[in-house]
Amino acid sequence: MSAANRIALLGAGNIGSALLGGILKCGVTTPDRLVATVRTPEKAATLSERFGIRVLTEQNLKAIEGAEVIILAVKPLMVARLIEEIRGGLPDNCVLVSLAASFPMETMERLVGRRVPTFRAMPNIPVLVGEGATCLAHNSEVTAGHMEIVESIFRAVGTVTYVTEDQLHAVTALSGSGPAYIYMVIEAMIAGGLKMGLSHVVATRLAEQTVLGAAKLVRETGLHPAVLRDQVITPAGVTIAAVHELERHGLRSTLISAIETATGQSRRLTAELQDKLSSKND
Repeated sequence: MSAANRIALLGAGNIGSALLGGILKCGVTTPDRLVATVRTPEKAATLSERFGIRVLTEQNLKAIEGAEVIILAVKPLMVARLIEEIRGGLPDNCVLVSLAASFPMETMERLVGRRVPTFRAMPNIPVLVGEGATCLAHNSEVTAGHMEIVESIFRAVGTVTYVTEDQLHAVTALSGSGPAYIYMVIEAMIAGGLKMGLSHVVATRLAEQTVLGAAKLVRETGLHPAVLRDQVITPAGVTIAAVHELERHGLRSTLISAIETATGQSRRLTAELQDKLSSKND
């Protein structure tokens, strides 16, 4: 692949727009080799002005002309229609990257009608601030060169990890849905601070920075969270009293169960989507 790859991003919503910003900021490609599609002229004008790129309104087939990487940044129920729209114009050397949860690569390949290098990516919402966690799975057509360019796109907005496609259900439950769990923790910490007499401003600042700092310490030290937790605890101190209360109410088991439940829901949604597509084709 060339140094400045032609990239088409179909469906520039929140996640898609974040990817556009990261791609340009990190020099993954140049503005003249990046094109996006949106639904409305108003959104097209806004993104074009913001990023200095070509943004088309529902002209997906035109957008993929000459593209080396085609990112499908649409909802799962829209993937089949989008592939049917563009499959006749897919360049021979293109790589497909789908952000849609619950839409298997096998189904994508069947809709395309031929095997092409294909990735499924599961980014989470912190890509909006350049701190996303993205997991990638790919088919057997993918080469080291394909991996390099696709990794560079998602590293521009956070970290990248590889998993098998079946593991994407657990990824969705852990990191895809995970920010919602952490927001609830932050919300509860703020409420606790308010109950104990802190102002909303002070409680919010302390809670957000505590979560951010704790996560950074896990990443930069490489220590197990339990080790770091024990470094905060002193005998008969404040922290052990709080930890005992959290354990008494089952914080860890509740979070584990939440991820287990969400993984099961992801599998069920995939099965339901496949049933809908099968019924449509019959």
